[in-house]
Amino acid sequence: MSRSAGTEAERDLGCNPTPNATMGEIIAARFSRRDLMKGAMAVAAISATVGTQALQRAQAQTRAPGATRFTFGEIEAGVDETHHVAQGYDADVLLRWGDPLFPDAPAFDPQNQSAEAQARQFGYNSDFVGFIPIGNAADHGLLVVNHEYTNEELMFPGVGIQDSKDANFSKMTPALVAIEMAAHGGAVVEVRRGADGKWSHVMGSRYTRRITADTPMEITGAAAGSDRIKTAADPTGRRVLGTVNNCAGGVTPWGTWLSAEENFNGYFWGKLPEGHREAGNYKRYGIGSPAYAWGKFHDRFDMSKEPNEANRFGWVVEIDPFDPNSVPRKRTALGRTKHEGAAGIVNRDGRYVIYLGDDERFDYVYKFVTAGRVDPANRAANLNLLDEGTLYVARYDANGTGEWLPLVHGQGPLNAANGFASQADVLIETRRAGDVLGATKMDRPEDVEADPRTHRVYVMLTNNTRRGDEQVDPANPRARNAFGHIIEMKPEGDDHASTRFTWEVLVKCGDPSVAAVGATFSSETTKNGWFGMPDNCAIDSQGRLWIATDGNNAKATGRADGLWALETEGEGRGTSRHFFRVPAGAELCGPCFTPDDASLFAAIQHPGESDDDKVPVSFENPATRWPDFKPGIPPRPSVVVITRKGGGRIG
Repeated sequence: MSRSAGTEAERDLGCNPTPNATMGEIIAARFSRRDLMKGAMAVAAISATVGTQALQRAQAQTRAPGATRFTFGEIEAGVDETHHVAQGYDADVLLRWGDPLFPDAPAFDPQNQSAEAQARQFGYNSDFVGFIPIGNAADHGLLVVNHEYTNEELMFPGVGIQDSKDANFSKMTPALVAIEMAAHGGAVVEVRRGADGKWSHVMGSRYTRRITADTPMEITGAAAGSDRIKTAADPTGRRVLGTVNNCAGGVTPWGTWLSAEENFNGYFWGKLPEGHREAGNYKRYGIGSPAYAWGKFHDRFDMSKEPNEANRFGWVVEIDPFDPNSVPRKRTALGRTKHEGAAGIVNRDGRYVIYLGDDERFDYVYKFVTAGRVDPANRAANLNLLDEGTLYVARYDANGTGEWLPLVHGQGPLNAANGFASQADVLIETRRAGDVLGATKMDRPEDVEADPRTHRVYVMLTNNTRRGDEQVDPANPRARNAFGHIIEMKPEGDDHASTRFTWEVLVKCGDPSVAAVGATFSSETTKNGWFGMPDNCAIDSQGRLWIATDGNNAKATGRADGLWALETEGEGRGTSRHFFRVPAGAELCGPCFTPDDASLFAAIQHPGESDDDKVPVSFENPATRWPDFKPGIPPRPSVVVITRKGGGRIG
């Protein structure tokens, strides 16, 4: 089983022991209590109770043909060794794992890798991609890219999968671990679009930077300096080395990059000392089953030797890409979870609001509202805005409303009697704080994005395979809600700082032709247009929603992951079209548009993996050798840039 597949299995367990209501229970209650439902909610209710024929009749009544703002001709769903994009578009590989980023960096040589080389090259498994214009240009800027994790079986010759019980990391060496650590983190790369419409990396740029698992960082906010974050190497509790498992993220209005630490639990080795106070905390985050051998060679990743180190991960990291000498900062005010994304919006009162998903089944949706206001005329005044503000967790009510519950020490049950002696404790144990407040248990909350034009907020819920076995069939081989859904939220009065909101299901994902799936796309959605496992998303300058997926099991569905365009407005609401398809074994991450919508950047993560653990892949035998397709060259996770032939807006 691949590392990403293994992580999926781990997420399937869930770490939430509370009796808090699940989103499925709330949706069911809402459907049963509403006498009149229209649009997508009506279709969702019908599909949940009477099946596909009734669904098609309902859609015919609530959808008008062709009523969508997307005009491209969609591609065919499927899976093969390469990528595919809609006709009339180019999808060029811009940056590949191992590409030299600095003039003195060596060329990529998979047979002779080293940590020193990797630290000067583009990292592995890119996830979030952000474009920050230079001088307000749409054709020149900084690309900021997360490097989430590594696949040793595809990276290193003769190694194979190491995090299985049989392998037990036996082939991992200090040198290989050092390469893995250098391949994590992220990169800042200056890019420019030429007169021919093609993008290129600006070699020798003064902005170029690699962030790794060894980069010195500062811990800020209320948890900084806590005894629970102090270690032998850092008795201040304010300095930490590196960042890991950087999944999605965000770009702030003041031009900084937010990189979110997600599955940090897999990096820690060993056991806590008997009776250690962090035992319950670490169990809630799933710490204890290592996916990496780092703790074998580095004491800070061995809990028996450094029991507090894990509390120093699981944060959102803010990085200034315009200053390669700046120290990245872990902003503890945004809470400690398995963060999937940190996208924000400037509220009408000037405060900055960041929406956050905690990517595990039965965990929660959060938002953070700054205390201060964004000053568009003074960048420096904004650089510490994320250290003060209020973190909230969402409760979704059955009547279609919801409430943001403040995670503030001393309010309600967040007190010493419940084990929260300070705001630092609330932030270090953000999940448990959400538990005691009664937050709603969601189906793997991933990316959460706000549309500044309509103020609607879209929550990607990838799946929850623990919803029961009664719907298992060939097209849905896992369990109930194997394909996930998307929630659309609206803050009260279009005020993102409000503690009240309304919500509804935008679409329930999966194959609409299979009644047991209960999908609710518009009837205008073709057999190629439906998708499952929504993960990342992007909203272009026209307010149109684009969905990237993670987990379309090609063996079961016959289709790969990719990018879909989903209509959210008017009579075409719920209509989806297939725009881009990734190669075998990959997922699509970090879709990001330039301000003019003329270019779209996306990350192709873990190409060459297998979704069938009975057919293991390796450096020598990957599912594809994309994008080089050369003997002896392994698959290389990459960033692609999509443009329209002849120029013009995407879509």
